[in-house]
Amino acid sequence: MAKEKMKPIRNKTHARNKNIDRYDLQALVKTIPNLTNYIQPNVKGEDTIDFKNPVAIKTLNTALLKYYYGIEYWVFPDTFICPSIPNKADYVHHMADVLMESNFGTLPQGNKITCFDLGMGASCIYPIIGITEYDWNFVGSDIDEKSIIAAQAIVNKNKVLKNKMECKIQANPKDFFYSIIDKETKVDLAICNPPLYANLKDAQTETQKKSAPFTVAEIGDEIIYEGGETGFLQRYVKESKKFSENCFWFSALVHKSSNQKGMVEFLDELGATQTKAIPMGLGNKASQIIAWTFLNKTAQVAWKKERWDIKQA
Repeated sequence: MAKEKMKPIRNKTHARNKNIDRYDLQALVKTIPNLTNYIQPNVKGEDTIDFKNPVAIKTLNTALLKYYYGIEYWVFPDTFICPSIPNKADYVHHMADVLMESNFGTLPQGNKITCFDLGMGASCIYPIIGITEYDWNFVGSDIDEKSIIAAQAIVNKNKVLKNKMECKIQANPKDFFYSIIDKETKVDLAICNPPLYANLKDAQTETQKKSAPFTVAEIGDEIIYEGGETGFLQRYVKESKKFSENCFWFSALVHKSSNQKGMVEFLDELGATQTKAIPMGLGNKASQIIAWTFLNKTAQVAWKKERWDIKQA
């Protein structure tokens, strides 16, 4: 099968993102009244959030999830990173487009789709968006038991997530799919936001430049991996090859431009039948979603017939 090259597109918020416009702070305050404590005027005199304050960010995101996604309970320890809801939603929506393109323009939804969130984190954010937006099923893994406990509590205390999400501990930090996805399991999509840094020193240096609203020492396991983003992605891609028949589309959010190019070349060497590079982020960020599959045309047709055929729902 000929390799597919993604046409360049402008870096902008996805059209289906609920936060494509400015935040409606008045509506959000009605949802979480405490949010008003973190609203301040910007240089233009317009109301905004104090984005340097981690408590303000977490309160904002809690309000966004309640207002737009119906999530009543979103509690996890402050020692874990609080994700940006709009950015995470963009990843999910772009991958929904990938599934749609693979299914003749029809988006497979509901129980037809099972996603694997590799390194789910305590916030359970990707499953929350995938379930509430598309009614997909999720399996989420993490190497941190505290993350699993927090994510499971979020699932248990939100009716919309119950029976749609399975949280699994990854006992071996060097494994990605092993012990989580067995050889008989099929997942339609794997998503992943890799750690960025190789060690604590690198992480501290970079986050200080960015004035990141968290303490690196507290959340090190979430952003640090031996070999950094490059080492993580190399291992992820190699292991994905071994599970090539268990997953239709693998994907990762890749931040470094050198890794974006190198990953596509590495996938070509390993025999990926299709790769897609999808621009992500706003402003000066230049992240990309790299998505790939090892299934040939015959295998893809068989997969869609068995799992996505509407008549088989």
